[in-house]
Amino acid sequence: MSSNTSRMRDIFRIKTSRALDRMEDPREALDDSYDQQVRMLQQVRQGLAEVATARKRIELQGQEMGARYQRLAQQAQEALTQGREDLARKALERRSLLEGQVAALRDQHAMLERQQAQLQENERRLTERLEAFRVEKETMKASYTASQAQARANEVAAGISTQMNDAGASLNRAKDKIAQMQARASATEELLASGALNDLTAPADSDLERQLAAGAAKADVERQLQSMKDAAAAGSRDGAGSNPNDPDSWKSIGQGSSAP
Repeated sequence: MSSNTSRMRDIFRIKTSRALDRMEDPREALDDSYDQQVRMLQQVRQGLAEVATARKRIELQGQEMGARYQRLAQQAQEALTQGREDLARKALERRSLLEGQVAALRDQHAMLERQQAQLQENERRLTERLEAFRVEKETMKASYTASQAQARANEVAAGISTQMNDAGASLNRAKDKIAQMQARASATEELLASGALNDLTAPADSDLERQLAAGAAKADVERQLQSMKDAAAAGSRDGAGSNPNDPDSWKSIGQGSSAP
């Protein structure tokens, strides 16, 4: 009874432990952490793409301003050639205003270049860290899986050992019962043979018949012994008329003379 209770307690503990392992599987925690870092890296790359796009837009705008700046210089020169100082002055005024806009655009472009460089460095470091974490994560997951498999194998082996112990105990009990039954059968057989124990299923007066048969067998042995002694004294051997080499000699056993 106690062994069954202990086995049930062990089974319940193992099942509970497995349920907790499924709820707190470190492999899932590692994968979740890795996914979070992947999302962070995606956000950094998205920001890097946005900054690079803004920088490129400023570069295109700066190229347009540069082309206009050159065109205004040409227009001012052409106005002077035509004697139109007023147009030349207007072109130079616009050119001067454009210089201020280009200066502001240049500062903004430099700022975006610094931001892009910083984001590129962050992206490089995060990528390296993420790759290192991925390798370590897969290694830890493999180690956990191997340890889990070994633990389950050990649990199965422990269960087999317990069952084998129970089977061995059952086998020993069976052997003891068989030995007891054999001893009991032998004892009752001896009692029946001696007449101390009556066989209720035997015919009436069977004990007398058994004793008479035993006395007759004993008398027959004594008679055969005396016959052998007489034959030895007469210097002859009584073969009961049988030839030992005769293949049918067995048929005369128990008939006529019983001398050997």
